[in-house]
Order: sequence, then structure tokens, then C-alpha cells
Amino acid sequence: MEPLDTAPDPQILMQLVTMEMPFGKYKGRVLCYLPVSYLEWFQRKGFPPGKLGMLLTTLYVIKLNGLEQLLDPIKKMNPKK
Repeated sequence: MEPLDTAPDPQILMQLVTMEMPFGKYKGRVLCYLPVSYLEWFQRKGFPPGKLGMLLTTLYVIKLNGLEQLLDPIKKMNPKK
């Protein structure tokens, strides 16, 4: 049995550090800088469909599990806030 590849997808991590929230209270804020409370709100109400929902869900899991250091190298390459 082959082990599962659990390495995070670098393209998804890059999008979390470069893509801006397109609507709502935090419109214009880069996704990785969204507060956990906002992600928790989406968790309760439902994440949006499609790519944005997948990215927000991924970010929620990263922050919930204390894995934000995964984003640090990419943030240094893209210091946009």
C-alpha cells in the first residue's frame, strides 16, 4: 500500500497569500490575513461554493490546527497585506 502524499499543494498556499477576499466585511484583505473569527463564522454559516470556498476551508483548517507557519515562506516572497 502506497503512503498518501500529505504535502500541501504549493499553488493553493500561494493563492492563500496573494488572493484578496472579493466581498463582505473584509473585502480587499488578503485571505491569509483574515481573522479566525471570520473563518469560524463561515464554518457555521457555510463556506461559499467553488474555488473561494475551498481556499477559505483550507485556511480555516490551517489556522485551526496552528499550521500558519506553512504560509510564512510565501508571505516573505509576497509581503502584501
